[in-house]
Amino acid sequence: MNKAQLIDAIAEIAEFTKKDADKALNAVLEAISDSIAKGEDIIIANFGSFKVKSRQARRCINPSTKEEMEVPARNVVTFSPGKLLKENVPELK
Repeated sequence: MNKAQLIDAIAEIAEFTKKDADKALNAVLEAISDSIAKGEDIIIANFGSFKVKSRQARRCINPSTKEEMEVPARNVVTFSPGKLLKENVPELK
């Protein structure tokens, strides 16, 4: 599902116009992005949680050149599905 399809689904489920569904989705995505940028965790009951985690620097081998290199430390966003989402999607259990 792409963004346009998601907007269509939101409009149908919530009985919004596509324009209002687009605004709502963009507002949600902006709020999530802003919170993650601040390093805050986002927990949506029964759906899941987005968390910012730190990855340590590590050494690895570039597969194309076989050269050893250093991967710098960085922050990554992870998603953990909630209970209801796990129940609705059996492959997540």
